[in-house]
Amino acid sequence: MSAKIGVITFPGTLDDVDAARAARLAGAEVVSLWHADADLKNVDAVVVPGGFSYGDYLRSGAISALAPVMQSVIDAAGRGMPVLGICNGFQILTEAHLLPGALTRNQGLHFHCTDAYLTVENNTTAWTNTLEVGQKILIPSKHGEGRFQAAPETVRELEAEGRVVFRYTDNYNGSVNAIAGITNETGRVVGLMPHPEHAVELLTGPSLDGLQLFLSAVGSIAA
Repeated sequence: MSAKIGVITFPGTLDDVDAARAARLAGAEVVSLWHADADLKNVDAVVVPGGFSYGDYLRSGAISALAPVMQSVIDAAGRGMPVLGICNGFQILTEAHLLPGALTRNQGLHFHCTDAYLTVENNTTAWTNTLEVGQKILIPSKHGEGRFQAAPETVRELEAEGRVVFRYTDNYNGSVNAIAGITNETGRVVGLMPHPEHAVELLTGPSLDGLQLFLSAVGSIAA
């Protein structure tokens, strides 16, 4: 039986179809989840995809974090379900307190759209176990509010516990310690700003590196 990965759609979500395609290419069965529906439909993992949910009003991800589906995601994550937040999804996970910190306006207040090299810092999470520590992966990045910030004690905790998953090699958005992605205490919930779902086929992406995150999740579920 194949892994069932749910992909949530909020008003303003842009990359749910791309995330679903990435999960299918990794061998998963994809289940569409609607923001107003609390039923996770017996999925094994959840992707909170990128976009501009609710037009980024109030704060990016703040309104979506209150959606009925997210309470179910919070409960499922507490039971160990793998959850991946990509870009706006990362913002939603911080607003839902599944991950610490906040994503603020990029330094210089510029929107960045570029292929970004990330360094893999942690390959023990549910979403990175097919990667190698120190490996450089190339995946697209596109955001205006991706500058990771957190209280100094939170940053020290993330670093000490090995919960920084990815770092920017050029830190173009000014994130503290060049942090591009983090995980929770269990290694089951991961958020990152760049878009692995856009690096799953050479026809449309700069590499196949992003596919490894989805292959990792499928393997974690099988295990």
